[in-house]
Amino acid sequence: MEGEVRRSGRLRCQAVAATRGRERQAEEAAGRADAGCCSATRAFVKKMVGPVAKREAVAHLQAVMGLAERRACGIVGADRKMVRYRSCRPPDTELRGHLRELANARRRFGYRRLFVLLRQQGEPSGRNRIYRLYREEGLSVRKRRARRRAVGTRAPILVEARPNARWSLDFVHDQFASGRRFRVLNIVDDVTRECLAAIPDTSIQGRRVARELTALINQRGKPGMIVSDNGTEFTCNAMLAWSEENKIDWHFIAPGKPMQNGFCESFNGRMRDELLNETLFFGLDHARAKIADWVGDYNGQRPHSSLGYLTPAAYAAYLTATCDRLRNPDQLRRSHVAHTAPNGVTSAETLTATG
Repeated sequence: MEGEVRRSGRLRCQAVAATRGRERQAEEAAGRADAGCCSATRAFVKKMVGPVAKREAVAHLQAVMGLAERRACGIVGADRKMVRYRSCRPPDTELRGHLRELANARRRFGYRRLFVLLRQQGEPSGRNRIYRLYREEGLSVRKRRARRRAVGTRAPILVEARPNARWSLDFVHDQFASGRRFRVLNIVDDVTRECLAAIPDTSIQGRRVARELTALINQRGKPGMIVSDNGTEFTCNAMLAWSEENKIDWHFIAPGKPMQNGFCESFNGRMRDELLNETLFFGLDHARAKIADWVGDYNGQRPHSSLGYLTPAAYAAYLTATCDRLRNPDQLRRSHVAHTAPNGVTSAETLTATG
């Protein structure tokens, strides 16, 4: 019994001494100059989270260091089945080529609008697939320098949900290849987002604006209201007399508040981004032809995000049909359930008319 006690005590003393030795070794290791170098090295190594990156790392270890597949997968932390997997997806060569052609033709369109254009042409692929092909082809929209934005509260502008309820006017400027400057008078329907007219010229005065508005009213009808800034072309005596003669309510925005004319300002930005910054104009005739082609494409082909990716012309036709149906009491009696207002239109008069 006494020997067993002594033996147990001796073993316990040896275990304590061994533990103390390990503590001294750990303290000495912590005090060395290379302490923490492993963690510092890991901090500079990029974390591999995707299968593609892991496959490339395994292939690098096998080719450069001559490691076996099992050893390389253990170092990278990849599954061997994942490394050996080969994609069975079709190459989609035709779809990729068509996507590149659309992206080159419309360089300011992202994958969402390209998806809408492809769907209009009968392509059954979903949005996620188009986005994957868009990224794999290296396509992107180049970001331009952001401008300073106004700070403060913004209240929505209530507009009656019908065509010709409100027009917006504004000018946008550019220059020819020779350096001579010209301006474009843009007239936009605030509800349908249609570009009613885009008149380029080297000089546009108030009398010219009155003539263009008269011709447009003879073609489309009289608007309920016209909105513009306080430019001299809109505040001259000729324009004041014209608005009084035609009995049109002309609203001038507050000085220094361009967002009160936000619909036309947004259209000017789209024209600047998609046409003026992408085209070199060699003369006035060339500018008129290019602007007319772009306006036709904008109204009839370009999907508009605020209209549920409908074109302005299609949305105008939809609103016209809806207004005609609401005016006809016979059609209202046939339908027991009223149609909802169009997406993005919150007009009180439309909601009241639909019940």
